[in-house]
Amino acid sequence: MSDEASKNFATSKDFVANKDFAEKKSFVGYEYKEIIAEGSRVSLLLDGYESFGWEIDERLPDGGTERIFSDRIPGQKKAAVRIRRNRKIVNKMELTRLQRNFEACIHEIDMLEQSKTSVATMYALILAIIGTAFMAGATFAAVAQPPYIALCIVLSIPGVAGWAFPPFLHKKMLRKQTKKVTPLIEEKYEEIYEICEKGNKLLH
Repeated sequence: MSDEASKNFATSKDFVANKDFAEKKSFVGYEYKEIIAEGSRVSLLLDGYESFGWEIDERLPDGGTERIFSDRIPGQKKAAVRIRRNRKIVNKMELTRLQRNFEACIHEIDMLEQSKTSVATMYALILAIIGTAFMAGATFAAVAQPPYIALCIVLSIPGVAGWAFPPFLHKKMLRKQTKKVTPLIEEKYEEIYEICEKGNKLLH
């Protein structure tokens, strides 16, 4: 091969290499989001957001995820996950709409889960307050001058019951409320799967 041909070949090779480097380094604009959730919920959330074009930002030192502690419940661990998505992703408007529906379903599931204990606690507290009211009446009847012993006994019976039965009522209402909301939660999960399926189809 002549010197001129060798020079042209080297120039052509450098041009191809520079072109490949430029293509690899082409700028992509991303939008970023942070998810904070209980550890048991992270996989569901990641599966959902991936259906709308999001991916874990693994460039961060922690690989995009880290464990944090809940401020509300000491000792309860939560996960913080950083995700990103191409700003120019196709069907972005429809994917964003589906994502909002997905997030709404997650919120409704959280509310339903909380209602299991909140409703049971409310009934138990009401019974305890009623019991306290009867015990207060019995106390006033006992310390009155002259004391009303019979009235004190009559009022103390429901008062003691109001203090003794709240734990049992709480368990009963917890079972009842769980049975009531479980089908609703399952419906929401089915709705989530349908939403994610629609989003996944828009990506391919």
